[in-house]
Amino acid sequence: METTHIIQQVSTNSNYPVPAFSEIIKVAKKKNPFIEANTVNVEFSDLVTDFIPVFAKDNESTISHQQFITSIYSAIRQVFPYESIANVECRVSHKICSRIPSAVGKPTNLLEEWEKTQYFERMAFNIEITSIKEAVNGNELVLSVVGVRSYNNTNLYGRKSAECFKLAIGFTNLVCTNLCVSSADGLNADIKVFNIHELQQKAVTLFEQYNAKQHLETMKQLPQMSLTESQFATFLGRTRLYQFLPKNEQKRLPVLLFGDAHLNTIAKDYYKDNHFCRSIDKELNLWKLYNLFTNSNRSQSYIDTFLHRSSNAADFVAGIASALQGDSSYKWFIE
Repeated sequence: METTHIIQQVSTNSNYPVPAFSEIIKVAKKKNPFIEANTVNVEFSDLVTDFIPVFAKDNESTISHQQFITSIYSAIRQVFPYESIANVECRVSHKICSRIPSAVGKPTNLLEEWEKTQYFERMAFNIEITSIKEAVNGNELVLSVVGVRSYNNTNLYGRKSAECFKLAIGFTNLVCTNLCVSSADGLNADIKVFNIHELQQKAVTLFEQYNAKQHLETMKQLPQMSLTESQFATFLGRTRLYQFLPKNEQKRLPVLLFGDAHLNTIAKDYYKDNHFCRSIDKELNLWKLYNLFTNSNRSQSYIDTFLHRSSNAADFVAGIASALQGDSSYKWFIE
């Protein structure tokens, strides 16, 4: 694939129409989810019928999950008008159940379906742009957009205020559905907007500034460097120690957002993962190390921390690559 092709698809049409729900709802192919921990899959059509929270003091509705997805889908269509787009994969957690006012006090087992209301506090979605693909170390990657919304990040007890969203563009590794995000230009984890139009414009800006070619080149360098078994053992021990360092010592080191559950998964997969375990000579190249991190993130991180850890995995493994080449910043983790 010519990665510059991605940039050439940017459209000058700033008024791309909002897609119909029928365009977004497509039959999903069976595969591993892009995030697993504490989440369940829902169809986009299910979100459309969910209850929409309001700001308590003025009864103004929030931007709903379905509106979030629709606006980002529109932004993708605006920036990539000639590309093929796959189904929207939605994952949710923290279900909030309620009921209509006339059913207050009614026993749960007597509630009719039409008397029940629900919404999910946290939602993440993935949209693959299937016509833009590349391979890294024999793994096929597809360009993807991932959005995250957590109602708990917005104060719903006051008057209507700016609402918070997270959005990333990067690549999904089709071997394992791990998400590869560049923190340099592929992530906006602090989107604050008042309406759908602002949200769509923020998305367009992110997609246009993302340098897919540079991101791919960075990832293609990772298979060229490796950790020996001894270095990996030191690395794993140091990452565990990092969590308990005195604060003044920890502040002098690069940030690591992965905890014990993630590191346990990485240790297990070092031996057992079908695609990214150590090689016969007991070495682990950094592309495999990166995917051990992103796989642990996919299986162990909750929705609201998923994108932060995705970008931290990229930064951290890039730092280990620099340490192998003599840089002192990340040297503590492997020395």
